Amino acid sequence: MENPAVPNPGPGSFLQERRFRISLGIAVVEGILVVLGWIPYWAVFIVAVAGGAYWYTAGRHSTSPMVRQASWILAASQIFLVLVPVFFKLFKPFAYALVAILAIVALIFLFTERERRA
Repeated sequence: MENPAVPNPGPGSFLQERRFRISLGIAVVEGILVVLGWIPYWAVFIVAVAGGAYWYTAGRHSTSPMVRQASWILAASQIFLVLVPVFFKLFKPFAYALVAILAIVALIFLFTERERRA
């Protein structure tokens, strides 16, 4: 009997399998904090630029799978988050809807994930 190929265990593969959901979850939580005024708008842009620059210059070229995936998650979540203050300034009701949609999508991903059996 042949054993199925086991993916490379470790934090890098764990993050790679869940990176979109993790980044959406981070964006939802931070988006709520931005809408509530606990995180200033300018900080969102600074962190997004820094996260994107880190991923582009160092993260995507890293030899560590964990660093590559974590830097992708950081950059993606911050880029998702940049949409919130932009739309909040332009369309306040749309910003509330965007945070709600991000939360709903994140919940759908969480609740539709099936347990993998060995």
